[in-house]
Amino acid sequence: MNGPRAPGTKILGRDEARRRLDRAHRRGATMALANGCFDLLHVGHVRYLQAAKREADLLLVAVNADASVKALKGPGRPLQPAGDRAEIVAALGCVDFVVVFEEQTVRELIAELQPDVQCKGTDYTEATVPERDAVLAVGGRVAIVGDSKNHDSSRMVVTLRS
Repeated sequence: MNGPRAPGTKILGRDEARRRLDRAHRRGATMALANGCFDLLHVGHVRYLQAAKREADLLLVAVNADASVKALKGPGRPLQPAGDRAEIVAALGCVDFVVVFEEQTVRELIAELQPDVQCKGTDYTEATVPERDAVLAVGGRVAIVGDSKNHDSSRMVVTLRS
């Protein structure tokens, strides 16, 4: 997913994301980073991303690549390929850019893109965000956003399969 994209698309390779975000920072814009698998988009995801957008001028969403979803969620996942998941997330009005990432965490992406804020869902606290140190190292902050974790793609998959 690091190859060239059609002009005007919200789905970017990492190099293009870095260029666009550098330009935005030079103009004084702030950037929030949110991430996830987004394998089966639900209202909890939408609320999380809308709340993340309120934290900065621009919202970049990092979508886990297929191999990392499988490692995190187990056999039979993802249900949809990364390109489709990225396109669905990019269609949301609150999302400015989407990047697909291969790693298990967004730690490397944080070092590359230097977000002003990393947004995580309410299943975390500021102290339990795995990449908190990486965010602080680039001068950013962590924000816990969205509604309570009452929605779960994995539970939805089990229900749909039964």
